[in-house]
Amino acid sequence: MNRRQKVELFEQIRREYEFGVGTIAGVARQLGVHRRLVRQALESAWPPERRRPARSCLRLAPVQPFIDAMLEQDRQAPRKQRHTAHRIYARLCAGQPQSPLSERRVRQYVRARKAELGLLGAEVFIPQSYDWGVEGQVDGYEAAVDLAGERQVAQVFVVRSMAGGAAFHRAYPRATQQAFLDAHQHAFHYFGGVFRRLRYDHLASFCGQEDSPWPPTAGNDALYRLSLALAVRSHVLHAGPRP
Repeated sequence: MNRRQKVELFEQIRREYEFGVGTIAGVARQLGVHRRLVRQALESAWPPERRRPARSCLRLAPVQPFIDAMLEQDRQAPRKQRHTAHRIYARLCAGQPQSPLSERRVRQYVRARKAELGLLGAEVFIPQSYDWGVEGQVDGYEAAVDLAGERQVAQVFVVRSMAGGAAFHRAYPRATQQAFLDAHQHAFHYFGGVFRRLRYDHLASFCGQEDSPWPPTAGNDALYRLSLALAVRSHVLHAGPRP
């Protein structure tokens, strides 16, 4: 799991704790993670840096000054003219053949030193921030329900507030245009108004028919939407807390 995926997981944990299960043990059980990770996510939205054990390489020690000197020169050189790990390895093989080293080990050391010297491009994250009542997300999924003693498949319409994370769920026997409009009306009544902008995401379950009023669109937050759908399915199909 890279850092971006872990940031998204921490956001999912914090939302589930605040608007979903509400307990550390429940969140850990719901998302299949350790309770220690849930506590870390509740303490801070940013995951802690991974601690890597320091390992020494006796074969690398004699050539470390040579590698460090090249990387120091790279700090003053244009980006396009800096040494790559493969180029450094080639120079080591040509200049110091008496020091047998694997290219993989050289790459690991070069990457670590470049990170310390600030020669690597920083990974950029753009935190998502939404104003209240401005944007909502429309989603949907299929759910198996017991109705009049029979197991049936229902089409569940979901509207989520992007600012607060509160979600409105309403189930219908079929994905018709009447259900589509009726669900919007009830959702707006639940939230106490109409969002300025609605983003329609992942409505594939409502697109089995060609004349379905809910066309599929590309979206994000797939992991959060999936966990939210599973949480609603496993509990009672009811709306979450208001934002």
